[in-house]
Amino acid sequence: MSNNPEIKVIYGEHIKACIPALAALRTTVFREFPYLYEGSDAYERSYLRTYTRSDQSVVVLALDNQKVIGAATGMPLSEETPEVKAPFIQKGLPLDEVFYFGESVLLKSYRGLGIGKTFMREREQHALQKGYSITAFCGVVRPANHPRAPKNYRPLNSFWEKIGYHKQPDMITTFEWKDLDENSPSSKEMVFWIKRHPLPAP
Repeated sequence: MSNNPEIKVIYGEHIKACIPALAALRTTVFREFPYLYEGSDAYERSYLRTYTRSDQSVVVLALDNQKVIGAATGMPLSEETPEVKAPFIQKGLPLDEVFYFGESVLLKSYRGLGIGKTFMREREQHALQKGYSITAFCGVVRPANHPRAPKNYRPLNSFWEKIGYHKQPDMITTFEWKDLDENSPSSKEMVFWIKRHPLPAP
């Protein structure tokens, strides 16, 4: 295991080549708390193909000896699904000013090396270069006493706040998926976090 994985940034249709690796990574990482997601490779590949349809989509890869061990995605909010766009419309935020971050997934053994910060920085730089003034993402809402929460579990809220993101309690959406201990999919609340970036001087 390398303590300094290679970072690679890819865009648009070039994302297609890494879809199999991204699908496997999402399925592995999202089984962990707080998502507890029981995904399928077929669904993951179908979902990830969305990123290949926009020339402004971005995927930041972390690789160790050419193996994908982490990834973070992003695309214009205007090209996202209705359930992602709805809270921004309700709040009166212009969709064409927002770049939306999808997942940020990293194998457990590589955490704590600063890769998460790199994922955020690379996506923000891409968004600013494309002219977006707001970056945003959402995270699942789980109760503090959830029975599957690991001992000493700490959410990433303090990390997100430290790098300039603000939780928006009034911006909630729901996604459906099947938890590991569920017999069928159920709705999960997702709360949004946003960061406003100063526009460059004219």
